Amino acid sequence: MSDHARIKGHTVTRTVHVEASRASVWKALTDPEVMVKWFGDGVGFAALKPGATGSIDWDDYGSFPLEITEVVPDASFGFRWSGIPAEKLDEYSTHVRFTIADAGTGTDVTVIESGFDTLPGGTRYRRARLEQNREGWDVELDELANLLDGVIQ
Repeated sequence: MSDHARIKGHTVTRTVHVEASRASVWKALTDPEVMVKWFGDGVGFAALKPGATGSIDWDDYGSFPLEITEVVPDASFGFRWSGIPAEKLDEYSTHVRFTIADAGTGTDVTVIESGFDTLPGGTRYRRARLEQNREGWDVELDELANLLDGVIQ
C-alpha cells in the first residue's frame, strides 16, 4: 500500500501502487461491473466518453451524479461529480482525475480531486468536504489496490 491521501491547497491527491497491468487498472476504473467491487454499490453511465452522464450510488449515502470529462484509454479518466447526494450536477460538484503510469513490475494509480475552492458555503464547509474526501480516497483506493492485487475476487 502507499501513503495516505494528502490535502494540498484545494486538492486531494493520492497515489497507490498495484501489481497489475495498466489495462487491468483501466478496467477497474472505468467498467461499472468492476467499479462496484471497490467504488460504490451501484455505478452506471451512458457511455465511456466525455459528456456522458451517470451516477455512483452508495446504499447508505444515496446517489451522486457524474459527468465524464476525460477518457484516454490506459492513461487517464476524469469526471465531475456531486459531493452530496443530488438529482443532478450543480455548484457543489468537484472534479476527479485518475492517471495510470507504469511503475516497476506494476502500475501507479493517482487520483487528484480538485475544485473545492469554488464550492459555495465558505471556508469551513470547503475544508470539511476536503477532509471527508481525503478520508474517502484512503478507503476507496485501498479497496482498489486490494482488488487489483488479488486480495478481493
